Amino acid sequence: MMTKQEFLSKLRSGLVGLPQNEVEERFEFYREMIDDRMEEGISEEEAISDIGDVDEVISRIISEIPLTKIVKEKITPNKKFKAWEIVLLILGSPIWLSLIIAAIAVVLAVYISLWSVIISLWAAFGSVVGCAFGGILSGAFFVINGNIIKGIALIGAGITLLGLSILFFYGCKAATDGIIKLTKVIALKIKNCFVKKEEA
Repeated sequence: MMTKQEFLSKLRSGLVGLPQNEVEERFEFYREMIDDRMEEGISEEEAISDIGDVDEVISRIISEIPLTKIVKEKITPNKKFKAWEIVLLILGSPIWLSLIIAAIAVVLAVYISLWSVIISLWAAFGSVVGCAFGGILSGAFFVINGNIIKGIALIGAGITLLGLSILFFYGCKAATDGIIKLTKVIALKIKNCFVKKEEA
């Protein structure tokens, strides 16, 4: 079992690299939570056990903090640049700036491509539903006008498409959920990269 001090120590070390005010705010939140539970008569070990695994708490905190805040904390210089460092940054800007722009463009292209596939799937689903209702209505029109065989064939095709559209809907929904989960996982991995780099 973990003690309060061990929990808080592991929590603080796991949040290194995040904005300092966020670290302090989360640290105080969990410290007070443990203290409040202990004041209610729960033992230290039970209070920590109720909160959950410290690694899961750290992952949850990192996922809640926007990536822009983490990046800003990482790239904000802790010291003032010297004149020669500024000159080197300016002279090297054609290289490092173009690399940053290229990296951002690649990430955006992959993200847009993934969501384009999802939009295309939902558009195809809408087309299948439209064709199903169109077939049923056209079939009814043919039946009313005396062309029964064509009407029945169209109604049958429309009902078949309607049945397929139900399967298509669940496929589109599963693909959308998968892409949402994937983007969350990728965002968390990127955030963890910044945190781990700061720890090192």
